[in-house]
Amino acid sequence: MSASVQLVCPSCEAINRIPADRLSHAPVCGKCRAALIVASPIQANDHSLQRHISRSDLPVLVDFWAPWCGPCVGFAPIFSDLANQMQQQVRFIKLDTQENPQSGGQFGIRSIPTLILFHHGKEITRLSGALPKQQFHQWLQQQLQSLT
Repeated sequence: MSASVQLVCPSCEAINRIPADRLSHAPVCGKCRAALIVASPIQANDHSLQRHISRSDLPVLVDFWAPWCGPCVGFAPIFSDLANQMQQQVRFIKLDTQENPQSGGQFGIRSIPTLILFHHGKEITRLSGALPKQQFHQWLQQQLQSLT
């Protein structure tokens, strides 16, 4: 029997449990039928962020950003590219700290962009500032290796 993975639906936030070996088979939410594995970052708010962090079995990488931040806007395509490449390994989430100040305060965000990697509800590491794509990918791979 295959191990299962718990995922939060990006659309309705329902909790879904699927076999790990079926992640590459376009699983859909049992409640709303939306895709569970998405190729772009999930837009979160103060409420949904907590649900994704605490209920997802995949590591969750959160980009704390704001629309007025030049480095944040410049880094967005890099974050999106990796979300597309690594969609079955990591949940990529974006949280606008201007629209959701509660989460920014809760996680002590002092500068943006700040990336925080969570696994099973716990903060694993954080990185402040934008990186070029290759360095960002390398940093993320190193962090994921430390989880195994």
